[in-house]
Amino acid sequence: MFSRKFLRRTAIAGVSLVGFAAISVAALWGFDRAFPPPLPATLTVSTEVQDRDGLLLRAFATPDGYWRLETRLDQVDKQFVDMLVAYEDKRFWDHRGVDLLALGRAAGQLVTSGHIVSGGSTLSMQLARLIEPRDSRSLGSKIKQILRAVQIERRLSKREILERYLTLAPYGGNLEGVRAASLAYFGKEPKRLSVSESALLVALPQLPERRRPDRNLDIAHAARDRVLTRMVSAGLLGEREAARASLDDVAGLRRKLPALAAHASYAMLPKAQPGKPLQLTIRRSVQQGLEQVAREAAARLGPKLSVAMVMADARTGDILGEVGSANFFDASRSGWIDMTKVVRSPGSTLKPFIYGLAFEQGLVAQETIIEDSPVDFGGYRPKNFDMGYQGDVSIRQALQLSLNVPAIRVLDAVGPARLTARFRQAGVNPILPVNEAPGLAIGLGGVGVTLRDLVQLYTGLANGGKMHSLHDGTEPANAERTTATILDDQAAWQINDILSGVKPPEGAAQRGIAYKTGTSYGYRDAWSVGFDGRYVLGVWVGRADASPIPGLSGYVSAAPILFEGFVRSGLASVPLPGRPPGVFNPKRDELPVTLTRFGAGSDGLVQATPTEPAPVIIFPPNGARVDLGMNSADTSPLVLKLQGGRAPFRWLANGKPLAGVDRRRTATWQPDGAGYSTLTVIDAAGRAASVKIFVE
Repeated sequence: MFSRKFLRRTAIAGVSLVGFAAISVAALWGFDRAFPPPLPATLTVSTEVQDRDGLLLRAFATPDGYWRLETRLDQVDKQFVDMLVAYEDKRFWDHRGVDLLALGRAAGQLVTSGHIVSGGSTLSMQLARLIEPRDSRSLGSKIKQILRAVQIERRLSKREILERYLTLAPYGGNLEGVRAASLAYFGKEPKRLSVSESALLVALPQLPERRRPDRNLDIAHAARDRVLTRMVSAGLLGEREAARASLDDVAGLRRKLPALAAHASYAMLPKAQPGKPLQLTIRRSVQQGLEQVAREAAARLGPKLSVAMVMADARTGDILGEVGSANFFDASRSGWIDMTKVVRSPGSTLKPFIYGLAFEQGLVAQETIIEDSPVDFGGYRPKNFDMGYQGDVSIRQALQLSLNVPAIRVLDAVGPARLTARFRQAGVNPILPVNEAPGLAIGLGGVGVTLRDLVQLYTGLANGGKMHSLHDGTEPANAERTTATILDDQAAWQINDILSGVKPPEGAAQRGIAYKTGTSYGYRDAWSVGFDGRYVLGVWVGRADASPIPGLSGYVSAAPILFEGFVRSGLASVPLPGRPPGVFNPKRDELPVTLTRFGAGSDGLVQATPTEPAPVIIFPPNGARVDLGMNSADTSPLVLKLQGGRAPFRWLANGKPLAGVDRRRTATWQPDGAGYSTLTVIDAAGRAASVKIFVE
């Protein structure tokens, strides 16, 4: 039994201990309030520009010149994290900032050996040193580091502590954080690391300058091997696995961090917010392929020439790859200028839309004959690129051969104002000479557009006539997104069918691409725009200062780049849109008389249509069999087209009038069923025309 004196002394000691503990806690609380650790809500990190899938396209150094990429645990190989904790702080997940056992061991080693054998620092203490660098290795600095580690543990979770360490740890030079180090030393993100790579990244932060593999390869090699040996002792690696890892070479170089999509990345900088990556619609694999193609092509073409490319998804308008120049930093090519947005003459690349409007209005069929011969349009005398003439050619041949005279004949019929109006409806504003109305010259490049404009227009051809405005993520958040019809689906199919038959450039494999080339006046710009059933790629070649380049042409200079770009983009080829129901594409001997020849007089001039001729139904032609899929659940309406007559017009089907009257020369009719039907149109002057067809 204890004596009263012993119990009294024990009670006094207990009260004293509790009091001391309370005073200590109060002191620590007071210190914590008076001297909080410098823990910003977000770290100052490099601004990142990412692709549509969150992959790094480009990073910008921090204001103090460091490559410091924010790192989350799910971005890092788990084995690396396990090795880091085992090597640096094996009780990290259990202690509260200070590992007393490790500190005691370090102190004992210092006393017995007379020098520091191990530091006893936890990852929390190392983070404290990273956010508040110490002036010296004094005892006072160590105590401050310990206190800061305790403060950090009170404010951050273990996961947050580890992520901040992985973001700030030094890896030599101006590399900070495991992501920057992995990209610089291995050329990849640290999500998937080999055992050897993980061991090297564990070893570097202790002596980052001394162990830099790009400067001290042997030292880096030895440091990695020490980590591997420690991991065997810790039970994380087997001896054989460690031995195999030790045989891996350590690359003695430092790579540049990813630097893709330079023009778009710089355009994104005004939208940057601390700690938030910027995201483009670009796909990194596509961008890499296109940039490589552009660099190689520019090197082949010669000095001062540049190459610009835009690849888009026609179904969404997303830009998947855009190359503003062959090399952003090449001053001889004015690489800093984004040539995808510079207004230039498009040459012949607008011709498909001229013919598309003619198909839409029922003026031509693919086998309609048109004359390619000298002609004078009120003083405007277009000539072909080769200065020769082909005589009579079909509309299909005229577009495939990109003959100038037939294109202007057709444009004169459809109207330049109508063509430019259709472009504007589609969100593309062609630049005309000051105070000039649209003229016939726009058919041969006498108008200004950008490469992005062209690709946007061609997305309509790839998407059955439906066009989406292009976007890459650099646009303002409230930017308007345009969806428009550039051509009806039947006219778009006719153009696709023609362009898909254009011969590929020499040495290029046929990939099911429909494409068109163009060369601007004076050999200043070479163009090629192509598409499959989903993706559109546009290519521009020229000089940024618009100087002429002898021998430059769309077919020779730009088309090979187009086909190579499709291959190197890595995108799977998508079949072109199928033939819509009701498409009229007869053989030459099946043409109705009104579509046999695109009219011209004996003097070679395009004749004006006589005033108010009688109406003629040009589609469907008399006696035609039209497949509208009447046996399917979802039948398509039949498009009706006429020429001549005085508006407005009234249509009848089997004697029953269709709803309303219309000033347009097109209408639609939904048959009640299969079989023979008679279609009639009556104009404002009471003149009528009829055709008899069979619907199936």
